[in-house]
Amino acid sequence: MDLEKYLKTIEELGNNHIRTSSKTPLREDAFVLSDTEKIRLIEENIMHILHTLGMDLTDDSLKGTPLRVAKMFVNELFGGLNPENKPKSSTFDNKYKYGEMLVEKNITLYSTCEHHLLPIVGKAHIAYISSGKVVGLSKMNRIVDYFAKRPQVQERLTIQIVEELQKVLNTQDVACVIDAKHLCVNSRGIKDIDSSTVTAEFGGKFKNSETKREFLDYIKMETEY
Repeated sequence: MDLEKYLKTIEELGNNHIRTSSKTPLREDAFVLSDTEKIRLIEENIMHILHTLGMDLTDDSLKGTPLRVAKMFVNELFGGLNPENKPKSSTFDNKYKYGEMLVEKNITLYSTCEHHLLPIVGKAHIAYISSGKVVGLSKMNRIVDYFAKRPQVQERLTIQIVEELQKVLNTQDVACVIDAKHLCVNSRGIKDIDSSTVTAEFGGKFKNSETKREFLDYIKMETEY
């Protein structure tokens, strides 16, 4: 393929936020290397990138940057790639027979756009209707955080959160709405600092228009302390 045409195609895919699957695209050998080995290799590559850009890596301010970035990638920003970091989501019997939807809203979300490796910052709102099981409230936040900590596309992230909770709670009656800013839109390209992206995934009873509306109305409620 002509190089210029190839680069243009890749750029269009990134700018249009095309996702290829609801599953994070990982190679089969993704976890052959240990985290320590990954950090060492990433450090070398970051060093090469900065050197190529013309930065003086002997400067006191920069000499530790490659290692800091490598640790951040493996242990923080992309820690959700490692299944060992998946939160254990214990469920409990719904002994109090609560039969209405439970909504956890305004969950702070930090992720990274997989097309430009720039931040995605926003809020996630989750709801479910118990089929006999409930999950601890903080576990919902942890599930959001786990799937957010990987190179992501917002549509995929929304679906992954819903599918995980459906599996944990053994019910299809789960919904998620995410409203987030993408710095690949806000700080580069079109540089639209005011725009945000909203995605939603509705399962089971939440596909019903009345149930969906009830959930969306809860999201709009002001929380008083």
